[in-house]
Amino acid sequence: MATAFLSTANSFFPSSISPSTSSSCSSSSSSSSLGTALVYLNNQNVQRRTLCKAFNESPPPTPALTKRGFSLCFITSLVLAAGNGCSNAIAAILEADDDEELLEKVKKDRKKRLERQGVISSSGQEKGYLQDVVYKLSEIGQAIDNNDLSTASSVLGGSTDTEWVKNANVAFNKLSSSPEEKTQVETFNSSLASLISSVTKNDVESSKVAFVTSATAFEKWTTLTGLVGQLKGL
Repeated sequence: MATAFLSTANSFFPSSISPSTSSSCSSSSSSSSLGTALVYLNNQNVQRRTLCKAFNESPPPTPALTKRGFSLCFITSLVLAAGNGCSNAIAAILEADDDEELLEKVKKDRKKRLERQGVISSSGQEKGYLQDVVYKLSEIGQAIDNNDLSTASSVLGGSTDTEWVKNANVAFNKLSSSPEEKTQVETFNSSLASLISSVTKNDVESSKVAFVTSATAFEKWTTLTGLVGQLKGL
């Protein structure tokens, strides 16, 4: 290695100076230059060793890895490792999460349904009130269909303060829990009031419209509460 370095260095001398003429000068200057070069190289090696040692001994930075960051890194590593084939695995993981959420929702819905059935089972009197509503609406509907508003008026009772309407609202208030159910109760009561008014005015067409609205709201309410199969005539 030293021989090659000196051979390369000789090519920088002028060709007019022969090796024999400049042997003494060349010898001293080469020795001085070589010494300087060796000292320089030694200093460079020392600096490199110092830098490497400092780098190796310095503690690695602690990554601030959050839970979301960990998930992203995990998925990214999967993608890089498996390429396109990994997308199916990720899709399966996400689908499993969706299935778990769906299962939790089914459990909650089942719990609510069981609780509702418990309330209905212990509400025999309220179911009797609601069965009376079914019978009243059937009679009123037949009378209106026959244009017999006098009979319809006698069944209705003339106002919303009649006993069967009050009893119906007792059952509505006890068995209604969701906003949708309460909305149907409001629709039933308002359309029933319109029905009584139309019958009192002997307005057959308005009576028919109000009756259909009332009966539809009641039927929707029984469906939402799970009572549709427990009342006769629906």
